Amino acid sequence: MSLIELMLILATIIGVVDSNTIRIKDDAGQTSTVKLVCINTPKETKQQYVTAATNKLKRFLPTGSPVVIKTLNREENGRIMGEVFVDNRSVNLRLVEEGNAVVDRETLGYCEESRMQYLIAEANAKNKRLGLWQQFNPVNQNRGR
Repeated sequence: MSLIELMLILATIIGVVDSNTIRIKDDAGQTSTVKLVCINTPKETKQQYVTAATNKLKRFLPTGSPVVIKTLNREENGRIMGEVFVDNRSVNLRLVEEGNAVVDRETLGYCEESRMQYLIAEANAKNKRLGLWQQFNPVNQNRGR
């Protein structure tokens, strides 16, 4: 088995936990929790942004939909830190493009190949004042995590 096979998980969405966490069932039948890396989503800012980000993730990842998870790290509690792909598109990046998430500079190194795409997507969303960027100064509550 090659390294790339070890990094990719073929899975089905069980559900969305919150604005940046999902539950999956892999092709071996194991269930896992996945935190989307390279992004931060609202947690304690205005409720409308939290709800919007969670609802957007639910639309991108409806229960039962097939996904590919690029596993970037695994936390001590077993939670996977990864980038989620549907039809070869990063869901993490789509959340940034639409203003439902901001780039997490602390974990951006995990997404080194697409680093510039994340930064450009954030700049475009900010320029267009999409989602979180409707606020004058969006709050990035998770930077210290």
